[in-house]
Amino acid sequence: MNPTLVAVVLSLFSAVAYASAAVAQERLAARSAGSGTLRLLARGAWWWSVTLNAAAALLHVAALKYGTLTLVQPLGALTLVAAVPLGARMAGRRVSVVEWRGTALTLIGLGALLVTASGAAPDEVLSLPQALSVAGTTAAVIGLLARGARPGLRHATGSGFASGVASALTQTVTVAATDRSESTPIAQVVVVSLLVAAFAAGGLLLSQTAYQGGLGAPLAVVTLANPLAAAVIGLSLLGERLQGGPAGLLLALAGASVAAWGVVTLSRSAPEPHAAPADPRPVGPADDDHPVAAVLALESGPAAYEPSLIPRQPNPGHLTSL
Repeated sequence: MNPTLVAVVLSLFSAVAYASAAVAQERLAARSAGSGTLRLLARGAWWWSVTLNAAAALLHVAALKYGTLTLVQPLGALTLVAAVPLGARMAGRRVSVVEWRGTALTLIGLGALLVTASGAAPDEVLSLPQALSVAGTTAAVIGLLARGARPGLRHATGSGFASGVASALTQTVTVAATDRSESTPIAQVVVVSLLVAAFAAGGLLLSQTAYQGGLGAPLAVVTLANPLAAAVIGLSLLGERLQGGPAGLLLALAGASVAAWGVVTLSRSAPEPHAAPADPRPVGPADDDHPVAAVLALESGPAAYEPSLIPRQPNPGHLTSL
């Protein structure tokens, strides 16, 4: 079977699994507001979402075995696309016009990228000096971006770079681990695996910091910086090439621009986080946040308390006549 097709199918299933888990976690967090983390651990729905996340991660790793970084990483935007109809269905509402527009733009842009980024399954890996050089350079850039405690787009950019580098290193581990020639030393695989864990954790922490200042712009920056970092590594160090020569390059740039426009549109349609009121009530199905917000695993603020619609007694302390 065509390795490009395998990578695309695996990435699609990975995106759907990530989106399903995120929507489930958002709804569970909304309904369990104030109940504490330990109570979430006792609920089967929470473990089901964890299983979905783990399956999505494994599918992404498998996709990196069959597809290049310039192909697989941009397909991560499909998570946002899949979250839109899933979240709308779970919330019992229709997909808005803005959401449809963002979805269409993202899919059109990714379609153009698929034409130019398709190719043979990856067979090159980063050498240990290359992996350490990439890790050191990225860590230095992230350190400069993350200076200062105030959350902002700098943290979102650092998160995207960290996640993109983690995926590039993951591809090296995956290709090396499945290489029957055993040309890659075990020590190199172990070191690169540790770097993967470090950058994955760092990307998560940076994203959580970035989202404290709002969702829309940081979400777009993280989603776009991730494939950018991975593509730079793939094109410069792993011998990846775009198909079609100069025309293919122009098509790839146009597709990336359209996909970025779609991601920004979807990000702007997500609500900003808001403070919880002093007297909250449990959130029902109709109170769910936008599905794109769920992709970031943000906790939903409960809806404002509304007093009962029972008529007020005209004379407190006395029964009214029937």
